[in-house]
Amino acid sequence: MVSVKSHSKHVCVIGGGPSGLVSARELKKEGHSVVVIEQNHDVGGQWLYEPCVESEDALGKEEFLKVHSSIYASLRLTSSREIMGFTDFPFSVKKGRDMRRFPSHRELHLYLKDFCDWFGLREMIRFNTRVEYVGMLNYGVFGEDLKWVVRSVEKNTGKEMEEVFDAVIVATGHYSHPRLPTIKGMDAWKRKQMHSHVYRVPEPFRNEVVVVIGNSLSGQDISMELVDVAKEVHLSAKSLDISNGLSKVVSKTSSLHIHPQIDSLHEDGRVSFVDGSRVIADSIIYCTGYSYSFPFLDTKGIVVVDDDRVGPLFEHTFPPSLAPSLSFVGIPRKIIGFPFFESQARWIAQLLSGKKTLPSWDDMMKSIKDFYHSLDEAGMPKHKTHEIANFDYCDRYGDYCEFPHLEQWRRELVLATLKNAEENLETYRDSWYDEEQLHEALQSPHFSQLSHI
Repeated sequence: MVSVKSHSKHVCVIGGGPSGLVSARELKKEGHSVVVIEQNHDVGGQWLYEPCVESEDALGKEEFLKVHSSIYASLRLTSSREIMGFTDFPFSVKKGRDMRRFPSHRELHLYLKDFCDWFGLREMIRFNTRVEYVGMLNYGVFGEDLKWVVRSVEKNTGKEMEEVFDAVIVATGHYSHPRLPTIKGMDAWKRKQMHSHVYRVPEPFRNEVVVVIGNSLSGQDISMELVDVAKEVHLSAKSLDISNGLSKVVSKTSSLHIHPQIDSLHEDGRVSFVDGSRVIADSIIYCTGYSYSFPFLDTKGIVVVDDDRVGPLFEHTFPPSLAPSLSFVGIPRKIIGFPFFESQARWIAQLLSGKKTLPSWDDMMKSIKDFYHSLDEAGMPKHKTHEIANFDYCDRYGDYCEFPHLEQWRRELVLATLKNAEENLETYRDSWYDEEQLHEALQSPHFSQLSHI
């Protein structure tokens, strides 16, 4: 899989969040010419907090959203800082900043700004620029390498630009476009409905009866925060087999109630649950996750999103018919994100320079078909196609580009946090039991490189 040929390509990276920034860094290291197009005024992507959401559709039903970030004001990381950093740029404690192991979203944004500045990436980035269209220039022309047309608009001036690139990396994240359930009466319900994408602070819900749909991390976080201001909070979950941690919160909080799934909504404000119980609610917040969406991307139907399966993608990254000139970084979920994005970016950069080559189209399509078959055999719903939850997969992926395997301490810290959160939902970010693994992490080469940074 190694080629001696090496050459530079002109590459467009769409998105200046974690996956876009590390893609730009790896492309730069490999000698490529890079343009990063970022719709906001700064780097960070999801981690660039946007408090003003009034212009956004409350359920996020528009194709092009006005607000990218889904971060709420009080959000703290659910993973400790030790596991989150890129391999050569640890997410270390800095004096005068949020020094907690599980800091606020603002601290991670500052880390990404530090990363951007340390590696000199800012000069590659066009801020306040939205990508309107990405399409193939010469698809199907025999003997010509595929090139891409990218049309963008400068948001402040309205100036439009059209450029041609050798390759495009889509790094737009996957926590912006709301995924909504289908509930009987949803369209007829006249009171306040919103997706957590536009939830920021609890104050607007003071003295209200609020129904929170979805027992995700954000659903639990938001429910616990609302308890302090709302009259009642009713959390609707797919299963009533909830964690010990959530059970502890419910048992000591008289205004927080757990319900099964919703059966129907009614114009008078009634919310009926499948067990026959019902409440009269003032507001509904959908904490029901997010969908993949690439409204700017025209691949002539080669790449499609079908019930949150983006495909066909070889190793969640490359559409075989368009690879390696089109790739996606940051599609997988339930992984240690930053190191995995880094491994994706490194592989792409090496493929574009000719240091590596992909398997044949037939072999890539067979791999995808076999993967889909394995999901079907395991009874895995299509919308969970990109949920990895497998350390070994991340290591195997890294082998494509000689990327270092995940350290044992990093794996153990992840598992320790998951276990702690399961038992101690309210306190796991501030009280933990993984001191041995933490000591090992801080003594590791990952953190000893701090003297160079």
